[in-house]
Amino acid sequence: MKTVLSLLALAAAICLGTLGYASPSRHATKGERIPESLEDLWLASLEPPPADPSNRWADEPAAADLGHRLFFDPRLSATGRVSCATCHNPRIQFQDGLPLAKGVGTTDRRTMPVAATAYSPFLFWDGRKDSPWAQALGPLESPVEHGGNRAQYAHVVAAHYRHEYERLFGPLPDLARVPANAGPVLDPVARKAWHALPQSERDAVTQVFVNMGKAIAAYERRIQHGDSRFDGYLAAWKREGAPPRDILTADEEAGMKLFIGRANCVQCHNGPLFTNNEFHNTGVPGRAGLPRDRGRFVALSAVKGDEFNCRSRWSDATPVQCTELDVLPAATRTMERAYKVPSLRNVAERAPYMHAGQLQTLAQVLSHYNSAPAAPAGHSELKPLGLGAGELRQLEAFLRTLSGGVSGPPRYLAAPGERP
Repeated sequence: MKTVLSLLALAAAICLGTLGYASPSRHATKGERIPESLEDLWLASLEPPPADPSNRWADEPAAADLGHRLFFDPRLSATGRVSCATCHNPRIQFQDGLPLAKGVGTTDRRTMPVAATAYSPFLFWDGRKDSPWAQALGPLESPVEHGGNRAQYAHVVAAHYRHEYERLFGPLPDLARVPANAGPVLDPVARKAWHALPQSERDAVTQVFVNMGKAIAAYERRIQHGDSRFDGYLAAWKREGAPPRDILTADEEAGMKLFIGRANCVQCHNGPLFTNNEFHNTGVPGRAGLPRDRGRFVALSAVKGDEFNCRSRWSDATPVQCTELDVLPAATRTMERAYKVPSLRNVAERAPYMHAGQLQTLAQVLSHYNSAPAAPAGHSELKPLGLGAGELRQLEAFLRTLSGGVSGPPRYLAAPGERP
């Protein structure tokens, strides 16, 4: 599939560059159709999120309501001060604007936004989880994110969400003999308490934990990208039968031409979400003071052996519905320091950039891709673009037209009880 996409992207670059695709004329006449290369990027062409067979509650409204409450609950942390919304703040694109995410401690990577994650077959910068619900569980047990444990969370659910939980998932287990803190985490006290429990009680607590993740994923599934000025431009073009002259500036149109043409950004940032959802080494520099980060190389084995992957006993899918696990590439040098291609929607609102916030501005990001430096490890897929300073400014101007905020049921765009 990756080879086919690359060939299609190359063909598009040849057609758009060599054959001289022109920017839409600011004095165009009626009857000019939107080029397919642009229409493919239009948010209106996005289909509904694909079904998640591993989560039978993904489209259940009551599960989304419960997930909404769990998402904003700081009791789901070791300190009682960290919630999912701490790093995924709905007021700033469901992210935090920091180079490295901060929960009960500081992580080694940048927070990724929540919007449209339902379309992604693999989650996190390295793709170590294969569903939104499995991804939601990771930070809850991370010692530097939420820092809690499964027994703690099961007790929170029993004390504060019993009615909503049992209406969805059935009776909660008897937690009378389950200690306040126990789980397969790094904390030695909680870990010892976990292994002291009978397997049946560990399974019962883990089932509550899994159901929490599935409810949070049902909520996150409702968070999508909003229409941007670029989408408004295409909508007006479609409606009027000619490129509108009062929505994008000449520089923004020129940047749009570069994006789908000579800069070949669409090789990775394609489709209405401006991402191919794949993983690439683009020569991003390391960040001083952080441990070695091998990216996708390590995550490939992690997702295959994940306790909560699509083929695990906690999944609602049948084995034949988990084909993504069958087509994972080998952990070769090409996966060394390969990271997920993020969506470019709302990109201007999400500085700093890259997996550890190494680059501060869009101008720095574009300069990096233009110069294509060697990778600190592995092999960078970039080649120098040879764009001039003016062309880089035009590309940045186009990227700024992709800001459209997030969309979803209004009550979900803020904490429960708050106005969005």
